[in-house]
Amino acid sequence: MADPVLPVPHRPGAVSMFFVAKAGVFALAFWIWLLVLVLTGDDATGAHVLAATGAITTTLVGVVLGIRLALQHSAAVRHAELKRLLVDISWNAFAAAGNAETSGKVVPFPTAPSEDERSSRDRISVFDRAPGGERSGRNRGGDRRR
Repeated sequence: MADPVLPVPHRPGAVSMFFVAKAGVFALAFWIWLLVLVLTGDDATGAHVLAATGAITTTLVGVVLGIRLALQHSAAVRHAELKRLLVDISWNAFAAAGNAETSGKVVPFPTAPSEDERSSRDRISVFDRAPGGERSGRNRGGDRRR
């Protein structure tokens, strides 16, 4: 039997990849322009400063956008793995509940307390009594009885 094809997890970054590539192209252009200006042997002018500033700025922008893209990709992979793990856990719990021979192997779903459980909560515990057998002065239920 063939394995079912798992869906590809959402991988953000098509737009981010465009901007990383665009910043890389601009950085490359600025670095080439700066290299041409330096190799021509002229004195440093405003064009040299502009080329150097553009090269540094676009390189830093490309690096920051590349890091952001890598973090988004990593987060998307972790999120897909977490979703897959949660589905596996819920499916295994569902299968275990259906295959359980006794109710002790599976944690039951919470239900409303029965009348017996409610009345046992209204009883006075050992900690609410003073050493002499009378009630202590602690206020637990909202009304003070002495």
